[in-house]
Amino acid sequence: MSKVAVITGGGQGIGRAAAIRYAEAGYAVSICDIDKEAGQEVIREIRNKGGQALFLRADTGVPAELEHWLRLTRSDLGSIDVLINNAGIGRSAPFLELKLEDWDRVLAVNLRGAFAASQYAARIMRDQGTGGAIINIASTRALMSEAGTEAYSASKGGILALTHAMAISLGPFGIRVNAVSPGWIETGDWQLSSRSVTPYHSEQDRLQHPVGRVGVPDDIAKACLYLSGPDAGFITGQNLVIDGGMTVKMIYE
Repeated sequence: MSKVAVITGGGQGIGRAAAIRYAEAGYAVSICDIDKEAGQEVIREIRNKGGQALFLRADTGVPAELEHWLRLTRSDLGSIDVLINNAGIGRSAPFLELKLEDWDRVLAVNLRGAFAASQYAARIMRDQGTGGAIINIASTRALMSEAGTEAYSASKGGILALTHAMAISLGPFGIRVNAVSPGWIETGDWQLSSRSVTPYHSEQDRLQHPVGRVGVPDDIAKACLYLSGPDAGFITGQNLVIDGGMTVKMIYE
C-alpha cells in the first residue's frame, strides 16, 4: 500500500507542486483547498499520470472541515503518513489600520489551521503506530518583515514556535515535525491553468539572491519530500530556510 501525503492549500502554488511531486514519488495524495476548480485540476493531473489522489474543498480556518477531510482521507486511502500544512493567506494593511477581523482570519487560517490539522492527523498517525512526518510551511517573514505585514508575520512566527513544541510532544509517537521557510517563491505559473501566467523577473530581482534567481515551488516541494523521508529520520524541530540566500545578503543603498 502506498504511503499517503495530505496537503492543505494543495490547489495552487507551493501546495500544487508538492501534491504533484509526492504523487510522482509514489505517494497517494489528498489535498484540500478553498478553490474547488483548482483542486480538481490537480487531482485530474495526478490521476492522468496513474497516481492516486483525493480532493475535498475545505477551509483551514474551519476546524470541522479539516477534521472531515482528514477522516475521509484515512477512510478512502487507508492511512495518513505525511501532513504538509501549506495553506496560508495574508491581509496587508498599515499597522494602525489593520482590522481585528482581518488579523483573526489570518491567524485562524495560517496558525490555528496548522494546529488543528496537525492535531487531527497526529491522532491518526499515533493510532496507526507507524510514526509520520509533519511539515509546516512558514516563511522568512517569520524572521524579517516589511511594513504592514503584522498579521502574516505573526502567524508564520507562531508556526515556527508550534513546530518545535510539536516536535517534542509528538516525538514519543515517532512523529517528526519540521518547518520550511520559503523566501521569494514565484507561483504565477503554478496556478489554475486559466489563471497561470509566465513569470518575468528583472536582473535586479535575480541579483537580490546569491544563487542568481528567484525561487520556484519545486524548491520547496523537493525539500518537503526530503524532510518527510527516511534520509531525514534524525531531523525534527528544525526550520529550513529556503530563500536562495536572500536573507543573509547585506544590501547597501
